[in-house]
Order: sequence, then C-alpha cells, then structure tokens
Amino acid sequence: MKTVLVTGGAGFVGSHLALHLKAAHPSWRLLAMDNLHRRGSELNLARLAAGGVEFVHGDIRCKEDFPTVRVDALLECSAEPSVLAGTSGDPGYLIQSNLVGTLHCLELARRHGSDVVFLSSSRVYPVHHLRSLHLVETATRMELHDQQELAGVSPHGVSEAFPLDGPRTLYGATKLSSELMVTEYGDVFGLRTVINRCGVLAGPWQFGKQDQGFVALWVARHILGGALAYVGYGGQGKQVRDILHVLDLCDLVDRQLDRMEDVRGRTLNVGGGRAVSVSLLELTQACA
Repeated sequence: MKTVLVTGGAGFVGSHLALHLKAAHPSWRLLAMDNLHRRGSELNLARLAAGGVEFVHGDIRCKEDFPTVRVDALLECSAEPSVLAGTSGDPGYLIQSNLVGTLHCLELARRHGSDVVFLSSSRVYPVHHLRSLHLVETATRMELHDQQELAGVSPHGVSEAFPLDGPRTLYGATKLSSELMVTEYGDVFGLRTVINRCGVLAGPWQFGKQDQGFVALWVARHILGGALAYVGYGGQGKQVRDILHVLDLCDLVDRQLDRMEDVRGRTLNVGGGRAVSVSLLELTQACA
C-alpha cells in the first residue's frame, strides 16, 4: 500500500490527480490537502469523497497543518497560479504559498524519504527572451520562425534549453526558486524528484480566469455571456499557446511515479505540443 499526499488537492489539477491515482490504484491511500483559498475549490470536496480520496484541510504555509502519517510520494500541486499575483500590492501570500510552502513540502519529504513530483510552470522562462523571438504572421496566428538567435527554440516550440536569465513575473520567480530547492533537496538528501514545467492546462472542472485557465474562460464567456478582449501582440488575438488536457498530465504523473528512477533529477517541459496549439483568434472561431 502506498500513501500519496497531493498538496493543492482540491484545486483543478490536484483534484484530478488524486482521483485519477485512486481509480488507477485502489489500494493506495490518497490524501488531498488544500486550504480552499481559491473560490470554487470547495466544489471539489464531494468529488474527492466520492472517489475515495481523503481530504485534509490545511495550508502548506503552516508546517503544523501537514498530516502526520508517513508519505511515500508527494505531489506538489499547490500554488497561487495567477501571473498577476502580487503585482498590485503585497506579494506575501504569493511568496509564502509558492516558495515557503514548497520548502515545507520538501521538509516533509526529507523526513519520510518521499518521492517528489513538483508541478512547475512554463512561466519560469523570462518574458524579455520570449518577446525577442522571431515570429511569422499568418492569417490566424503567429508562428515561430525557423531562424532564431536563442538556444532552445524552434518551430516546434521552446525546450528546456531556453535561457533562464532575466525577469519572468513574480509568479514565475517563485516557481523557478522552488525548482532550485527541489533539485537541491534531491541531491543533498537523496530524494527521488522530478520537475514538470506545465504549459497551459485545460479540462473539466477548471474555473478559468483572465490570468489563469483562459480556455475555460473563453468557452464560459461564449456560453454564459460576458466581455472578452485580445490584449497584446497588436490586439489581433494571434498569440499562440499549446494546450495540455489535465487527464494527459494525470497519465504522465502516474507513469513517473512508477518509474521514478528513470526520471529522477530531471526537469521536463510538459505541454500539448505544436500539434495541440491554438491562437486566441482560432479559439474564438471554434467557440463561435
């Protein structure tokens, strides 16, 4: 029997992961820890209970809130995910949740010898480097030119070799800082860790906002009404992101837990890829 703790377990990604793993491995004990800070996360509690996942009401900023049972694997999914978080005032909650909270998770893993799967973000890549990429404009989107001056970028997208120097938003900075600590804990204390730099995620039970979960937001506004606008890149909606379905992420993490020796110490870009990409203009046309 394996005990798995999912932090941020009542959130969009965390709840899907906990339910997926419990369904795939009925003998495992799944604990979903969440402070229910994000509106809508409380709606996932009934789903978790129905799926046999135990809910732990706790905040990763508080070491005392963590369960005392031995944990074999820890999935760090908790985060303040907004790219605008902390920019209009005190960034304390962002930093305490996304960085200090991760350190508390790593301390629990150190004490228990737990495997660690850390969900990071493509936002670790610096904004000014991304803005300097050579683009080709088509009728509905911007494409990456096959000639680029930076390493780690091609028409297929951005790889893990992309430069990391420069600012990347406060949110991205907390995730990159946490990545560094995950790597150090793995090296110093012998923990088996893997870092997944997730791109745009989408799927059922996502409560989309302007700054996080734009696919769900776009669909909801078309169905329920409400304003939408193209921001940046000339206001034409031709900016492109690849989309990863949350259940594909669940499948990946399940495989990683089964093969931790194979992925140990690795940092991986996790996205839908060029074939599963969309511009805002194309998404608008699809929704219409």
